[in-house]
Amino acid sequence: SERPEDAIPDPKLLELLHDINEKPNVDLVIISGRDQKSLNNWFKNTPFTLISDHGVSMRSKGENWKILERLNTDWMEDIKPVLESFADRTPGSFIEEKNFSLAWHYRNADIELAQKRLSEINTVLTSFISNTDLTLLDGNKVLEVKSSKVNKGRACNYMLQQHKYQHIFAFGDDWTDEFMFEDLPKHAHTVKVGLQKTKARYYLDSVEQVRTVLTAIAKS
Repeated sequence: SERPEDAIPDPKLLELLHDINEKPNVDLVIISGRDQKSLNNWFKNTPFTLISDHGVSMRSKGENWKILERLNTDWMEDIKPVLESFADRTPGSFIEEKNFSLAWHYRNADIELAQKRLSEINTVLTSFISNTDLTLLDGNKVLEVKSSKVNKGRACNYMLQQHKYQHIFAFGDDWTDEFMFEDLPKHAHTVKVGLQKTKARYYLDSVEQVRTVLTAIAKS
């Protein structure tokens, strides 16, 4: 999808997730870089545990959203114009302003130009955010500026503090998921989707293969 907010889970996937979640002694947790609004739209009336913005807030089964980390967002006013200047000079790219982060998307930009701009942005912002608690996340055709106080690994650790899990399966296809793979216990079954360098224990080539594995879990 050209717009991140349009990457909506399809009905068959939602049905599959429901089947897994309904199994005895299973907790289904979705940790996302998306905000509460997106997750509410995608998973409305579902019993899944949702964690938004890489770990800022959480909606447990049957409960309202609660804040896990309180973040200062004053920095966004200074950095947004910097990112906008690069977006203006890179046709096909755009800036997404979330509640707690800023993202420069370049999926639809010319590859060579986008890589050149990415190098320039990294140079500028690395200097800009020095001596702050901000970090740059280079994800799947997106560069995100966010607080280093939150990441998917910390979100996993929060869940592990609340529950004792005998078996853990974790799937992720983005660079931001590496925090999750690194922080989960060694016995966890961590799975990287795509053949990139990873700290996960296993690889799957595609989303279709993930669905096959999830279907097997649902039927087990």
